[in-house]
Amino acid sequence: MGLGEGIRKHGFRKWYERELIQGHAHLVLTILCAIGLLSVFEVFSTATLREKLFDVGALALFATVGIWSLRRYLYLLMHAEHTANQAVCAKCETYGRLAIAHEDPGYRRLTVRCKRCGHEWPIIDGPD
Repeated sequence: MGLGEGIRKHGFRKWYERELIQGHAHLVLTILCAIGLLSVFEVFSTATLREKLFDVGALALFATVGIWSLRRYLYLLMHAEHTANQAVCAKCETYGRLAIAHEDPGYRRLTVRCKRCGHEWPIIDGPD
């Protein structure tokens, strides 16, 4: 779900909360993969040849999923923080109480309107 659709459907604060929860779920997956890697290293030295081949496959799987989930965690966290830093009205300094005035998906740009004072400003979707 994109930024514009998420704000329209849930509001900015709920969208931000969902982004952080999703990001931290990826962090939990990264930690579980690290535990899996450590357990594979633990049993590798005492394993038979067949078990070692299985362990190498498990090692590759845990490493691949762990790296992917860490990258996804960092992206989601940076995306949420980048957008949250732009969600303050310059006129009345209200945070996160905004509605979408205009969406330009080709340029990843939203024009938002403060629900308190009506001031409009642009929000660039995503870290550069």
